[in-house]
Formats: sequence, structure tokens, C-alpha cells
Amino acid sequence: MKIALPVSQKSLIQWVSQATGISSLGVKVRLRGNDLHILCESPECPQRWRTLVDLLHALQHTDLDALTKNEQPSIYQVFVYGRKKGENRPQWCHQVFLNQLDLHLQQVEQALIADAEKSSRTGGALILSNESLARKGDPNAIARYLSESLSTFGIGVEVKAKKQQPTLENPSNQNRLLIYCQSSYTPDPSLIAEPVAQKLRSLKLSGYQDAVIATQVDGETDFDWMLRVDLTPPEIMLKEWARWGDLQAIARILNERLSDLAIKVTATLKESTLHIFCSAADPKATEQIPDKTQCLQAIMPQLQALAPQGILAATVYGHQTIDHEPAWIDWQSLPATEHPDLAVSALELSSAGDEPAIIFLLERLLNPDIDTRLKTGGTRVLLLRKGDLLHIMCEALVCPSRKQVASKVTQFVRQLKIVGIAGVRVYGRRAGNKEPFWHYGVDFINRQRLVPEPTPEFAATAAYVGELLTPEANEPVLRPDLTSQDVQSIFVEVAQDWGARIRRWLLATQLFAEKEQSQEQQVEENGWRVALVWGLLGFLLTLQSDWILGYITSHSIPETPKIASTRPQLSSAEEQNQRLERTVFFTNTSPASKNQVFNASGFTQKEESITRGKATATAILLAARSPMPSFNARQLDEQLALYKQRLAKNGKPPDVLIIGSSRALRGIDPTTLSQALATQGYSDIDVFNFGINGATAQVVDFILRRVLQPSELPKLIIWADGARAFNNGREDVTFKAIAASPGYQQVLQKAPANENSQNSNTTSASIKREQSFKNTTHTDNNSQALDARLNQALATISTTYNQRNQLKSLLNKTLKSLPLLRGKSAVNQKITSADPEQDVFEQAVDFDGFLAIPIRFNPATYYQKHPKVNGSYDNDYKSFQLGGEQDAALQAVLQFCASTKITIVFVNMPLSAEYLDAVRKKYEQDFQQYMLRLAENSNLIYRDLSLIWPQANENFSDPSHLNLYGAEKVSKKLAIDPMIPWPTK
Repeated sequence: MKIALPVSQKSLIQWVSQATGISSLGVKVRLRGNDLHILCESPECPQRWRTLVDLLHALQHTDLDALTKNEQPSIYQVFVYGRKKGENRPQWCHQVFLNQLDLHLQQVEQALIADAEKSSRTGGALILSNESLARKGDPNAIARYLSESLSTFGIGVEVKAKKQQPTLENPSNQNRLLIYCQSSYTPDPSLIAEPVAQKLRSLKLSGYQDAVIATQVDGETDFDWMLRVDLTPPEIMLKEWARWGDLQAIARILNERLSDLAIKVTATLKESTLHIFCSAADPKATEQIPDKTQCLQAIMPQLQALAPQGILAATVYGHQTIDHEPAWIDWQSLPATEHPDLAVSALELSSAGDEPAIIFLLERLLNPDIDTRLKTGGTRVLLLRKGDLLHIMCEALVCPSRKQVASKVTQFVRQLKIVGIAGVRVYGRRAGNKEPFWHYGVDFINRQRLVPEPTPEFAATAAYVGELLTPEANEPVLRPDLTSQDVQSIFVEVAQDWGARIRRWLLATQLFAEKEQSQEQQVEENGWRVALVWGLLGFLLTLQSDWILGYITSHSIPETPKIASTRPQLSSAEEQNQRLERTVFFTNTSPASKNQVFNASGFTQKEESITRGKATATAILLAARSPMPSFNARQLDEQLALYKQRLAKNGKPPDVLIIGSSRALRGIDPTTLSQALATQGYSDIDVFNFGINGATAQVVDFILRRVLQPSELPKLIIWADGARAFNNGREDVTFKAIAASPGYQQVLQKAPANENSQNSNTTSASIKREQSFKNTTHTDNNSQALDARLNQALATISTTYNQRNQLKSLLNKTLKSLPLLRGKSAVNQKITSADPEQDVFEQAVDFDGFLAIPIRFNPATYYQKHPKVNGSYDNDYKSFQLGGEQDAALQAVLQFCASTKITIVFVNMPLSAEYLDAVRKKYEQDFQQYMLRLAENSNLIYRDLSLIWPQANENFSDPSHLNLYGAEKVSKKLAIDPMIPWPTK
């Protein structure tokens, strides 16, 4: 049975046959990782050196990657075999490094001249090993060096270097190695992790902070797994431990220092004195006594520079052998005698709660073999203290075993007896992962709340997973794609082409002419005359068109007959009440609401379900009766009216206030949250949802610091939103509408008094920002007044002004009837209804301000009605930047909450995988880093729920908003979150 070979292998076989003169039937090739294996066979075994000379000459003029048509990873080395037909084993094998072809050719030609058939192998003095080249830090040389091990597993390697930005953990500008592994299968991380790490660390690369290994299956675009390798040089690791007083590390450093003197060192620690014993390194030199002066000159400068923690002095002994009495003794004081901070041992510091000391002792506990740690990086410990719990993350190249790690760590922490620590939580993960593979917890005392704690975010102190690979690195390996520059150039060319076509068409109508210099001069001379003539003609044309349209409107649209009303005149309040009754009646009797009010048996459901439909109508009435002018945002007016009613009814603010955009409005159910908190022992917690569609950080800042008084705010605020609310690059439409409202003007008039009472520490940036909005709104109001006067003047002379609505309806019907625009109108209808917020705007909130959406997101049907917008064209992420006015608003809110002792929690709301494409995911990762840094340096509590259900579409109403089922789950999850200090009665 014949097996069809890939095209790339057929091309290689033909190339080898032509280069060596061996029949293609006697040539076999195989690609494994970055290695090309060539087997040459014939009735008589091919001559080794003649075959190699021909092949090397051909390799000098051939690009092997071109022969494979980029279907395989780059080829770094070639193995050539020769055997006789019918035999199973080759008679000879030769390895060729493609980066040293000239040296190989020189070596083979010399062997051919010297009749090398009798010698099995020539000397390799001319050939430099891949390891020696890789030590220089060249990525291509490192790739060839790693391929020596990985190609045996069929894994191809490509290496790149990326410049890292300075951070707190890495202040120096070091590089990061990006190692991409490509194969036909997914290799087990435990199979290649430690061998690759040992090979990388053995190079002792300078200028590299760490390496990231990412594996990818041929034909796939995503990486299967990632692994982070610490490239900290072994000597730096030794010094870090030696500074903490580790005996093994100190002894190893001293032995390296004394190796040139043929002296070996052993060390012991008694109380706070280090005892160092010096003897001859050669056991045969029994009569040799180490020279005292040489030993002290080599040992003491090292100890003075290390300044080991908790070691006050060092006693140095000179021995003929360890068993003999010392020939000489010397005592020296160490820096700890002069610096009290160094006199305390690492164990005492750990018992006092010093986190660096705890990390050192835990890493020493989990890395008993110092050689293994220096070769692979060992097990790393990350520490995070939250409340009375100590969270400990243990990560290594291969995830540490729970049985071997958890009990050791918990027992050690228990023995420390750290004040204020009531329990410990231990986690294990592979280096490079964000989420742990396992977790384990022990409580030292009976804690009041026995609820499951979420895994804390260790990303603030560790290498964040989203930063391990850049967006460019996430592209398929060795598969170049269309770049953003290419797309931009294509659009420029298309725009220029269309611009030229439109210009030619306008000139062809003879209504337009080319603009010449002489014409420009003539217009400048007679400009005012021309303007006057054309202005009069335009006015006459406008007046005539108005008369004609007025005639058409009056004869085409019949007037609505006026029916005399026999109903008695009602006051405005009574009329609003009747309108409210009609609205509620219509809502409750509609088919959509009937299913919500009545159950299958015909009996009414709980009162809670009915009141959800009445809240919006009540809010409309309350907003109409409110003395506060409108904010040009209907939902803000209504939510504020409901909130004021809650304050008047209860006489105090709610215990918890939820605020944010539509993600908050539809994402957290106050009723479910209150009930879930009751099961945790927090009874009668009053929760209100103040979510506003389109609310940004500026809108939230305005509501909390300007609209509401401090006495109207609770002690806990949950700000639920996402990255788009903080994008300073997009136009803030919602806040601009509010800033142009009469309600905003009234609030700003009261602002000076409120500033003194609310927040005396308002930043100068916030004051400047609000002053600029004052000037803007003042200009807008003047423009609106001028516009109103012009409209009144136009109404007196125009015949169609009073019938403009009828004219608009007539033109709309006429345009829709045109066959050319019928298809476009349908498309426009789809586009205008594509906004998920607009679809649910008319639905009713309940009396807690929550908008319950029962729709379940189904991509198959959703995108039939709504367009699928890529993140590159999403206006919410347009010119994405985290700073400017939105950042100033956030800082103002945090400062205000700190001064008024209000706890503020920010919840990054869940998003679906349909929504998180590559562009949005990058921006979301930037936002997460922004919030993590902010939470470290402020009073903000940050909880990230964005990726808890990426594939659970049943929890979403659209790609970026939760439905009522998802809101219920989020509310329950927040209720058991121990990071949130819920208020107690």
C-alpha cells in the first residue's frame, strides 16, 4: 500500500536526489521539530564524505524553509544518514548545523582528502556548539540550542526577545525571552518543563528577566498552555538567601570564592555566631594548613557585603583536617552588631508578621535541595494577607503536589503564631498560570464567618498572565497575517479612488468647475457683490419651497378632527395621576406583562413580581412632581425620583448602593443580594440599584458628590461596571447631555456650599474639570436661547413650520416607497435597533431600581437582528485610554469616599466570550492592571468577575449584559465574598 507524501517532503526528496545523484527511490526525509533527517540508501552504501560534500554545496545555495513552503517550523540542523539497501541500521550519520555550513564544508573536504573512510569521525574543533553561541544571548542561537532536546519530541522552536517596561519588581530594563513551541500534538508540561528550564538557566544569560514558553498545535491559533521560567542567575539567588542567613547559601558562596586557593569551607550556626571551618580541598594534602591571611581576606569581605540577617559575628578556624584541632582561630564582628535591624533573625521577623521573612522561610522549606533550585528555579512563594487570613500561593515549573506542600506550609505558619492570623489558605499552580490548580485551608481558631473565600488576586505581585505574551505574540507562529498598516493603506487607496470618481462626476455635470488662481482673485475683488446676489436668490428659493411644501402638506394630509371635550378640566397633578393609571393598566393587561403577573393556574404571583412593572410609571410621576429640574437624562431623573422616595419612606439611606452603567442596572439584583446576605447573618440589609444607562466615571462622580448629599449616601457603595466606562478616548455623550441640562446648572450653583461640607480635600484637577464644564454649559445655554429666538421668528413667516411633523411623516413615507431605498431602510432599521440598551430602555425597573431582563442570549438568533461589531470598530473602545477626565473623576470619588468614611467596592462585571474578541480582551487586560494598581494605593476594593462565565450564554441577555438569571448568580456570589465588608445593623 502506497502512502501519499506531503508536497513539502516530495520537494525535499527531489532536491536531495538532484544534489547527491542518488535515485529519489533511495531517499527518505523526515521533519521533526526544527530538525531535518535525510536517509540515503543504495545497493552499496553511499560514500559518506562524497555525499556530504555534494549535499553541503547544495545547502549553501538553497533555502530549506522555502522548500517546505512555510508549512513547518524553521529548520536549524540536518542529520544525514547512509545505509545499504535491505539493512535496518545506517552505517554512518553526520550532524550539520545550518548556521555553520562553511565550517562543516571545510571539515568534510579535509576528511575527503585524508581518505576519511577509515576514520569514524573527524575532530570537531572547527565547529562551535550551539550552547556556546546561545550563551551570548542571541535568540536564534538559543532556538537552535533548545531544538537539540525538543526536536526529539517532534517540537519545533522559535525564540524572540521582548523589551520589558520597568516595574516595581523589575526596576531594570531587562528582556523577556518568548519561546514558541509548535508540534502536531499538545505536549505534557511536566515532560518538557524542567529539561528546558535547566538548559535555559545553565546558559546564565545576562539581561533577561525570565522566559515564557508557549505551546501551539499545528493549524491552531490559540496557545494550549504557557509556562514562565525564572532566569535569575544562580549567584543572585544564592546572595538573596545568604542575606537572610542561610548556611548552605553562605557556604556555597565562600567555597566558590576559595576554590582558586584549593580550600573548602563548612559552616555551622550556634546562636548568633557563624562558625566557619577551613581545610584543604584535596583530601590527600593532609599536611597542608590553610593560610590564615588568605582565608580571612577572601571570607570577611564577602560576609561584610552580605550582612547576613541575625548573625552578629563570625569565627573562622584553620584545620589541617576536620578531625584535628584548629591550627588557628580568628573572630570577626559582622554588620548586625552595628545595625539593630539586622540583629533580628528571620524566624523572629516571621513571627512578627514580616512578609519577606515569611516568604524566605517558606521557600527554604519547600526547596530543601539547593542544587535543584539553582538548576530549575525551584518553588516560588507569593504571599497575600487579607484580614485575618494568610493566602500563600506556591508555584513551580510543575505544579507542586498538594500532599507534599499543603501540610508543611500550614504547620509552619501555625508554629509562627502570627498575631492577628486566624487561618491560612494555600494554593498551588504552575508558573505562568493565573488560577490555582488546587487549594487547601486551615483555621487556627473558630472564625465567625465560615464561608468559602475566593482566591485572591496574586497578579498584583506576580507576573500577570495577560502580560506574558503581547498581542503580536498571540498570532499564529510562522503565519504572517494582514497587519493594521496594510488595512490602513487599503482604505486610503479606496478613499482616494472614490474621491477622484466623485470629483470627475461633479465636473461632468458642468455645475462645478476647476478652481484656478485667477478665479480666486476675482472672487476676492467682487466677493461681497456675489454673496449678496446669491444670498437673495437663496432666500427667494427657500421662501418659494416653503410655500410649495405648505400647499402639498395641507392637501395631502387630512387634518385631525377636533372633538370638543366634555370632560371637566383637571389640575396637572390629577391629570398625571390618571395618565399613570392608564399606563399601569395598559402595562398590566398587555400579553407581555400577563405572563409576569399570572401563573399557570391563573392565580396572581407574588406582589414582588407585580411591583416590578409599576416602578417605572411611578418614577415618571415622581420625576414630574420633583422640584429638581431635569438632567436631560430620563433614566437619571426617574432613578433619582425613586431614590428620593426610598429616603422619604425609610427616613435614612439604604445600607448598600449599587451604581454604574447598564451593566450595574441589569447585573445586580438588590432583592437577591439582600436575601443572600441574610443567609450569611446580615439581616434586613436594604439595597438600592442606581444604575444609569451609559453612565461613565464622570456621571458616577457627579451623582455621588453633587446630586446626593452625604446624609443621603450609605456606608457601602458597589460600583459595578467595566473598562468602557473609564475610556477617556471616546465621547462622553451621557455626561455632555447632563452638563447641558438645567438640573446641572442648579447643582453647580449649590456646589461651593456642598464642597465645604462634603469634601474639603477636592483635588485641583477636579475643580478645573468642573469649571470647564461650567463654561461649556454657559456657552451651550446661550446658543440654545439664540436658537429658540430664531425658531420663533421663523414660525411667524413659514407656512410649514407648524406642520413640520406632518411634513416629516410625508417625506418618510415617500422615500420608503422608492424601490431603490426599500432595502436600505430595512438595513437602517436593523442598525438602529442594534443597541441592546435601546432595546430594553422602555422596559420597567422595579422599586429597587433593578432592571430584570429575562432574555437569554443565543448567538444564532441574536445576530440575525443585531450586527456583530468587532472591537476595532466599537465606539465604546474608540481611542482607548485610561486617564484624563474619567481618571480624574474616579480619583475624586475615591477621595470623597475616604473623607466621608464610605467603603467603595468596584466589581468588574462578567462578559461573554462572544464579546471578548482579541481587541476588547487587550483593553480589558489593560483595565484590570489599572484597577489592580489603583486598589493597591487607595481605599478601593477591586473584585474581578469579568471571566467567570465566558461560555455561559444563558446568563447573558446580550454579549455584554447579564439577564436576571446571571444577575441572581452575581448577587449571590457577591454576598459570600469575604473581601467585601458588608454593613451590620
